Amino acid sequence: MRRTFRQLAAVKPSNYLEPGAPTGLTGLRTHPSPRSALVYLYSRTLDKLAQFPESSLYRQSAEALTKHRMSIVTSIKPSNFEEWKKAAQQVVEAHPDLFKTEDNVEGNIVSVAGKMTKETHGDTTFLTSPAPSDLEDPDQEWDGEKDVKGGIEVGTFMKYNQNRPRAIFPPEPLLTAAQIGELENKIGAGLIEEVIQVAEGELKLADVMLQSRVWEDLAEKPVEGQWAYFKRDTATPTTQQPPQK
Repeated sequence: MRRTFRQLAAVKPSNYLEPGAPTGLTGLRTHPSPRSALVYLYSRTLDKLAQFPESSLYRQSAEALTKHRMSIVTSIKPSNFEEWKKAAQQVVEAHPDLFKTEDNVEGNIVSVAGKMTKETHGDTTFLTSPAPSDLEDPDQEWDGEKDVKGGIEVGTFMKYNQNRPRAIFPPEPLLTAAQIGELENKIGAGLIEEVIQVAEGELKLADVMLQSRVWEDLAEKPVEGQWAYFKRDTATPTTQQPPQK
């Protein structure tokens, strides 16, 4: 039913979903690049989970689910994806100063040289940037300004310098509507935008639990039986035996 809503909400028939268009769920808009968003979120989550002890049941269960969903997402690629990766890598290599990694923010190696943030998680390098507004042209030139990414202030705002070189970053190829539908069916957790919201929450949860070091013993030991599970018929006495004749 929700996919029907998404189709009815589309402005015009197309093989691709229009970024920012209504999904049929109130307040939830079509994500511009759901595949990259999920690969990025899952990679960061796995990095966090790898810092838990291997004996942690939370790590074992969350890691298994995250790897499973990651394998589903990475198995579906848009057309010309490999060509786009090569073109993007050429832009990065041609402008090393704009994409230079030079700071460590909250455990992430990032670049404060401009709007693009360069991060490495596992064996994958990500170039992230703030989501474009409705008025921004996704193909516009990047001027190398510092900006705020994901709630992390990576540098003070800096006006564009006319002498600063610009880099034209190729737009990422989109998944077709059919490919997104395939992803949603394989994951089985609603619309892809809902899956992204869940992945964002899982990353935040893993980060909070990691900082709290939840696997360590409590500073104050619980009294014996404090956390014992309730059992049937333990709250009331046993049934009275009938009188003997």
